[in-house]
Amino acid sequence: MSGIKITETVLRDAHQSLIATRMTTEEMLPIAEKLDKVGFYALEVWGGATFDSCLRYLNEDPWERLRSLRKAFKNTKLQMLLRGQNLLGYKHYSDDVVEEFVKKSLENGIDIIRIFDALNDVRNLKTAVLATKKYGGHAQGAISYTTSPVHNTKYYVNLAVEMQEMGVDSICIKDMSGILLPYVAEGLVRELKKVITVPIEIHSHFTSGVANQTYMKAIEAGADIIDTAISPLGNGTSQPATEPMIASLEGSPYYPDLDMDLLLEVSDYFKELRDKYLKEGLLNTKVLNVDVNTLKYQVPGGMLSNLVSQLKSQNAEDKYEEVLKEVPRVREDLGYPPLVTPLSQMVGTQAVFNVILGERYKMIPKEIKDYVKGLYGKPAVPISKEIKKIIIGDEEVFTGRPADLLAPQLNEYRNEIKEYIEQEEDVLTYALFPQIAMKFFKQRLAAKYKLDSELLDVENKTYPV
Repeated sequence: MSGIKITETVLRDAHQSLIATRMTTEEMLPIAEKLDKVGFYALEVWGGATFDSCLRYLNEDPWERLRSLRKAFKNTKLQMLLRGQNLLGYKHYSDDVVEEFVKKSLENGIDIIRIFDALNDVRNLKTAVLATKKYGGHAQGAISYTTSPVHNTKYYVNLAVEMQEMGVDSICIKDMSGILLPYVAEGLVRELKKVITVPIEIHSHFTSGVANQTYMKAIEAGADIIDTAISPLGNGTSQPATEPMIASLEGSPYYPDLDMDLLLEVSDYFKELRDKYLKEGLLNTKVLNVDVNTLKYQVPGGMLSNLVSQLKSQNAEDKYEEVLKEVPRVREDLGYPPLVTPLSQMVGTQAVFNVILGERYKMIPKEIKDYVKGLYGKPAVPISKEIKKIIIGDEEVFTGRPADLLAPQLNEYRNEIKEYIEQEEDVLTYALFPQIAMKFFKQRLAAKYKLDSELLDVENKTYPV
């Protein structure tokens, strides 16, 4: 393939960003053949919030989705997003669980695993990266991009070098908030290209309205791959739209060798789906707007909607602006963590408490305490003694790799659900989301044997059996 390579995100990040990850496998499969023939470098189809959403809202087995997609895509590499030692959950898992999860993801059809850590602590990437390599996958190390007094070009170049030394096959600059500016991207890619020999991919969101220009400058500086989303589910809090991005490169050496006619047919398919999502209220037109506040507060789209719903539940929507201003203050107190899952949710919740209770750190979630204790990894900037004192008092701070505190867990999980196991992957599903997995397994069993769900103690009596 000549020109820039393109990873299409419509089957993962695009619908995660715009419709809370509610696209079903049934909606994906009819367009798979055409998507497969366009000529994309890769299709991002799994990981992120898709796993949780399949189980929690769509009554689907995420592993079954992956197998169906693998069957449908004969020519294109399939990619997933993995949160390092957190996998697809919100806490650290033991090394044996991480290794098994990576192994099963590759066995079921994934080619490329994009691996990031919310704190850019490379110790939290190592197990997943080495397992991906061990089982024959492409390990992509992802840098969670943010800005602060310490997050500068030098910091990111050093991080990329560490990842390259670890053995990653490519590096992604993952700009989840859409705050990477065009000339900053150009400078960063140029510096990376001096020391990095593996391909460099740029991932951004259109939230602040600058991502198209950022992609152009990054491409000119030598970026190898960009992430885009087909236009009906592009822009807004999603990725820059695929078709205009390609059209912008016409007449340049970067123009990709893609089938534009097929791309338009793909676009027509997703236009119909988008209209359906609008009608059902799944797509809120607010997420399609450009929000320049993003550049000021660095709050990703998903985090914004989360803040709004938290404030709604407290009848405190009028405090929205105040909470937005509090987010950067909390972030500074906590050593400037990038606002990406799970840190974005944690920082956001603390900011909401600080504002609603009228006193900073009067109420502190357990996750924030664990973070300050070092149980998520190492912040880019050490947390001040004063803040430590307020949050954890005189408790010890752990400075090692958090997963070193965890004993192997896989067999324990297997024993807990042995009577429900229908495939080895079930153990991993349960490890990640025990409660919703259990409901799913019970419902699956009830359906299989045409039992009354009450016999299986299914909590949600609305499940069809």
